Amino acid sequence: MLISELAELTGVSARALRHYEDRGLLIPARNSNGYRDYSESDVTRVAQIRTMISAGLGTSIIQRYLDCARTGDHGISLEMCPDLRAELDALAKRLDTRQAELRETRRRLTGLASVG
Repeated sequence: MLISELAELTGVSARALRHYEDRGLLIPARNSNGYRDYSESDVTRVAQIRTMISAGLGTSIIQRYLDCARTGDHGISLEMCPDLRAELDALAKRLDTRQAELRETRRRLTGLASVG
C-alpha cells in the first residue's frame, strides 16, 4: 500500500510516517518506481509506535525497544526486554519530578493571587 493509504488506515499523517522512517522505526519496501510500499504488518507497527509515543516515550527509546512491543487481544503491551524497565522507571521519575515542580508553581500562583 502507498503512504497515503497507510496514513488513512492508521490516522497518522504521511509526514509523521516519513518521520518514523527517518528515525528507523518504520522501514517500508520500495517498488520499482521508488515509491514506499507498506504492508499490513506496517499498520500494526504504526499502532505500536503511536502507543509508545502516547505513553511518553521518545523516538530514540522507541527505536531501541520497538521489538519489545506486542500486539494482542488486549491491545499493545511491552515485553520487558533488557534495560527497558530502567528506561521506563527513569521516565516515570522525570514525570514525578515535573509534577512536583508544577504543584509548587501552582502553590506560588495561588499565594500571589491571595496577596492584596
